[in-house]
Amino acid sequence: MSSLVDIAVFGIAGAVMLAALVGLLLVAGRSAAAPAKGALGAVCAGLLLAVPALAAGRTLGGDPAAGALQAFLVASAAVVVVYAAGMALLPLVARQAAAGLGVAGPRGLRLTPAVAGGGLVVCAALGAAGTAIALLLA
Repeated sequence: MSSLVDIAVFGIAGAVMLAALVGLLLVAGRSAAAPAKGALGAVCAGLLLAVPALAAGRTLGGDPAAGALQAFLVASAAVVVVYAAGMALLPLVARQAAAGLGVAGPRGLRLTPAVAGGGLVVCAALGAAGTAIALLLA
């Protein structure tokens, strides 16, 4: 498969899984089950490491000419797709959290350049970690 297909497959699969985990977290947030919230948070962190590792592993295993740089780029791009899904779900999560606290929810959450840049740095770090995991397992 090509790198774009790997990005699409792993990015969309990761985004769907993140959306499902956020939904479970919102449902668990209504109850007082703190261990359930912690467990779902750990699963989210595992997902954010598994998606780039699987994407990088697929790139390294599927293309004999692919190197670590190409695997890093594919892994980082797959995490960017998951990040975009998380940012799209942010207003829903913020409204639910505000409703749980009994305060008015934020009116207009806007993506600022600082938040976008910080998110891309985090995506690059997760892509590097995923690539390192894939290189260790390859």
